[in-house]
Amino acid sequence: MRRWSAKEKAKIVLEVLSGQRTVAEACRAYGVAESLLYRWQREFLENAHAAFTSGCAEQEARIRELERLVGQMALELEVLKKASGLYRQRKGGSW
Repeated sequence: MRRWSAKEKAKIVLEVLSGQRTVAEACRAYGVAESLLYRWQREFLENAHAAFTSGCAEQEARIRELERLVGQMALELEVLKKASGLYRQRKGGSW
């Protein structure tokens, strides 16, 4: 079974929506079932608003996650520095 990239799906759907090809022509040309092409078309139209959003939600979520990880790592580093200092103090004396 062939995997279609998002770019390929968009190209095929746009050919149909712009009138360059009928659904039947596009299905024959690309070897796609009509039901699949109609699903792509529905998904394309349902998500068209995303092209006009100022920030990509996925990227914003990724940034938040990375910022959280940086904060966690900074906290862990601080704890390790303190533990290292305590270890050095104890090493000089009796442990």
